[in-house]
Amino acid sequence: MGTLTHVGSDGRPTMVDVGDKVVTARSAVAEARVRLPAAVARTLAEQGYATAKGPVFQTAIIAGTMAAKRTHELIPFCHPLGLERCRIDIAAAGDEVVIRCEVAVHHRTGVEMEALTGASVAALTVYDMCKALSHEIVIHDTRLLEKRGGKSDFGGTDGR
Repeated sequence: MGTLTHVGSDGRPTMVDVGDKVVTARSAVAEARVRLPAAVARTLAEQGYATAKGPVFQTAIIAGTMAAKRTHELIPFCHPLGLERCRIDIAAAGDEVVIRCEVAVHHRTGVEMEALTGASVAALTVYDMCKALSHEIVIHDTRLLEKRGGKSDFGGTDGR
């Protein structure tokens, strides 16, 4: 295991200095899954994926996009990035909702945390929009699928 990048030589937490890094195209894809009880999944499908609070998927897309753009305000030591692209796709797959967040920027640092934050907040929004139907909803398998740019790439072309 390597050294911790956000800890200075004096042991204090610190933001990584990216000033000398080269600006390159950077992108990341993250996914989160929301497991719904079967009755909730059926009810949502029958209602066109809307609840009394409104359209579930559309609201989650907006919330996830807003969160990705504000990641630096939520996660200590994340650099503020002017995202060039943030796309959130949400699909029902049986009793699950699959959320995928793709983010891109030209910058000196990557956008993994922005993609993960976007997917996570979208999943939390699905939970919030559906919690009146059940509290047995489970958010799971939030993970980075792909990262491009910078020192190394991660993941395949299909994100796996």
